[in-house]
Amino acid sequence: MKIALLQLNLTVGDLDGNLKLIIDAVNKAAERGVRLCITSELAITGYPPRDLLLNADFVARCRDAVEELSHRIPDGVALLAGGVDLNHGNIGNPLRNAAWLIERGEAPKVFYKWLLPTYDVFDEQRYFEPARQVNIFEVSGVKVGVTICEDVWNDRDGNSHKRYGSNPIPDIMAEHPDVLVNLSASPFNIGKQVTREKMLSDISSKYEVPVLYANQVGGNDDLVFDGRSCAFNAQGQLVARGGGFKEDIVVVDSDCRNGTIEEDDFCEESEAWNAMVLGLRDYLAKTGFKQVVLGLSGGIDSALTAAVAAEALGPENVTGVLMPSPYSSKGSVDDSLDLVANIGINSTTIPIHNLMDQFEEALAPTFKGLPANVTEENIQSRIRGNLVMAISNKMGALLVTTGNKSELAVGYCTIYGDMAGGLAVISDLYKTLVFRVCCWLNERGRGEIIPVPIIEKPPSAELRPDQKDEDSLPPYDILDHIIELRVERHMAESEIIAETGYDPEVVRQVLRLIKISEFKRKQAAPGLKITSRAFGTGWRMPIACRFTG
Repeated sequence: MKIALLQLNLTVGDLDGNLKLIIDAVNKAAERGVRLCITSELAITGYPPRDLLLNADFVARCRDAVEELSHRIPDGVALLAGGVDLNHGNIGNPLRNAAWLIERGEAPKVFYKWLLPTYDVFDEQRYFEPARQVNIFEVSGVKVGVTICEDVWNDRDGNSHKRYGSNPIPDIMAEHPDVLVNLSASPFNIGKQVTREKMLSDISSKYEVPVLYANQVGGNDDLVFDGRSCAFNAQGQLVARGGGFKEDIVVVDSDCRNGTIEEDDFCEESEAWNAMVLGLRDYLAKTGFKQVVLGLSGGIDSALTAAVAAEALGPENVTGVLMPSPYSSKGSVDDSLDLVANIGINSTTIPIHNLMDQFEEALAPTFKGLPANVTEENIQSRIRGNLVMAISNKMGALLVTTGNKSELAVGYCTIYGDMAGGLAVISDLYKTLVFRVCCWLNERGRGEIIPVPIIEKPPSAELRPDQKDEDSLPPYDILDHIIELRVERHMAESEIIAETGYDPEVVRQVLRLIKISEFKRKQAAPGLKITSRAFGTGWRMPIACRFTG
């Protein structure tokens, strides 16, 4: 029996659009002789629907969509589609995360998710009640075991820490299914596909059963989904993989004897680039914007952001704004113009010398007798923020910010200045990764994208004479390592010092900056999630907090 994994770019809340994508994909699969089609998790609603699930009318329309599918899919094809259902018991949360088995003209059958993640970006216990029944059905003589996303993540033998006290896999396998399927909406982060494939391979070989995994693709708000739906035979061997960061229909036999494996090198720089391009493209498409505007400083962060935007939207839809001050070097202006020429975007130049003078004059009576400090630097950034916001308003273009994760972590950014904007494209890339991605771009054989002087010069905000980032911060390789250990690995101060051997005062300085910058991050634009833990929906630190360890 042929099975198709429908890897679709779904939009949260777009029920009609999602139904059309599903039906079109089912029809294409039917032309290839497919008997069973499988969507990703919550495909009808789009993932993650979040508090749309608290809207009773939305939930009712999702149930109506299941009925509509039963009348519109072709004869002879069964569809296992992710959606929601009411919790028909009188205990617990009102909804269930469901997989609907739909065939034309027949009453749909439904299966429910067991394990509900509530960590990082996930908050499913807010809405759903977990299931405990075994999910098995039969089609064309093939017994199919059903799991939904997290249901397969608690069976790893090598994982000493289990998040849940139950595991649906052994219960399902006790019914001797011929194939195990997983409807997934697994957000991207660098390196995650390698982990997924290792886990799925272990399950298939452990239970000697083919395992099929259908994942969503596309960007929804801060999350990017990389697709890469895949299938493993009963020996744990990969036999099929869908394309990364694009829609696909992956067709395999139920015994997984053969299939097509889309090539993927899992290079960190390539993964980060593809995720940012897809995330930005979908953010604009799904919010109604067609163009972006950004400030160009001559630095590496704005250069990479501009390159991502040009790739995602076409250079004709990108406008870079140069706003030189008296402290901007001629090299930075020239480098920005070289970048504009390399990637072909639009540009405009607005010097801010006079605006700085006017601010200084207006504030002079109030600032009389007070020494100059970072205030004057922040005024420059806020002048620039006002200018690019004005251009954004006038053009109807989305302003994208250009700050990286290292800066956001330690507050090396100006609130209401360079933090202004609607989407933070590179805010989950450490500064060291920004450099690596830029070098990778230039080495791909398409000619110079990022001008070499931008890569080679020492990073600087250029808000005062001869300023360098390392005047205020540790070297970025040290800074990024400390941030990673704290943010992604949740290590305490003493553990970081013991792990790295870094100067304890440097570690304490960085951890203090991370802590006191929380108020800025709470007001930052949403940023595309690239690493295992971003400063976004999965980061929930208090602002008023005395703990410093």
